[in-house]
Amino acid sequence: MRAFIFPGQGSQQVGMGKALAEASTVAREVFQEVDEALSQNLFRIMCDGPESDLTLTENAQPAIMANAIATLRVLEKEGGLKLADKGDYVAGHSLGEYTALCAAQAFDLATTARLLKLRGQAMQAAVPVGEGAMAALLGADIEKAQALADAAAEGEVCTVANDNDPTQVVISGHRGAVERAVALVKDHGIKRGVLLPVSAPFHCPLMQSAADAMAEALGKATIQAPLLPVYANVLAAPIAAPDDIRARLVEQVTGRVRWRESVTAMWEAGVTDFVELGGKVLGPMVKRIAPDANATSVVSMDDIEALLARI
Repeated sequence: MRAFIFPGQGSQQVGMGKALAEASTVAREVFQEVDEALSQNLFRIMCDGPESDLTLTENAQPAIMANAIATLRVLEKEGGLKLADKGDYVAGHSLGEYTALCAAQAFDLATTARLLKLRGQAMQAAVPVGEGAMAALLGADIEKAQALADAAAEGEVCTVANDNDPTQVVISGHRGAVERAVALVKDHGIKRGVLLPVSAPFHCPLMQSAADAMAEALGKATIQAPLLPVYANVLAAPIAAPDDIRARLVEQVTGRVRWRESVTAMWEAGVTDFVELGGKVLGPMVKRIAPDANATSVVSMDDIEALLARI
């Protein structure tokens, strides 16, 4: 069994998609459609930067999605791959869940781009810059991370945001609480705590206003039943009903990204082959979660050709 998986924020880099667009008309059409949907020359920022513009949440989220969908469309239209024939599930990390839903045709491309632009804007607006923070805990499992977050909170928000793999958990909340947590890592048997260069504390209760904004936007969005079930971040379980998808995407804004549990659940359901499209972040995580799984990251035309030759 095979799952197609899609990366989240942090996988953006200046130059992303450029070589793909130069090699493929199909890829160029994806980037053009996203630009038109957003009334913005996002692809120029993806190709040429500046990096400060690309890393803005409202640009990074649709850019990462567009790059992954362009990769998929080249596989489909030039390589003849049919997602429903070659895959059993789709999943994505945080914003990647929207990409997964677009890949499985639950959302059309323009809708996905507009939702992610709004999601980025709403998440940025939810907490004034400087008041929130996130930190990666290296050498931490979920139990150690939760104990540390609880100890550091002191009446403020400090919670597990991303359970990425057995060696990396991300916490999120008020800046003071997150900084206290980083200072306390050794006391909790955790190797290192690293403050992340993010502009807002994602996936924690401080994002409630962003969740409200997404509830309104998703309430108006057309959602089809996906071609393949999607593993929802907040459930670590597959869903397919449009109303269920809508509800889980709202919960995801303030809820935990249960990536480790999602990969474990897919592995236990019989998935042995994980194909990451548009990034090289999730493949290594999959190998740390399910060492016997086959994990492939597909970014370039060479990667695309190698994948088509294999499946």
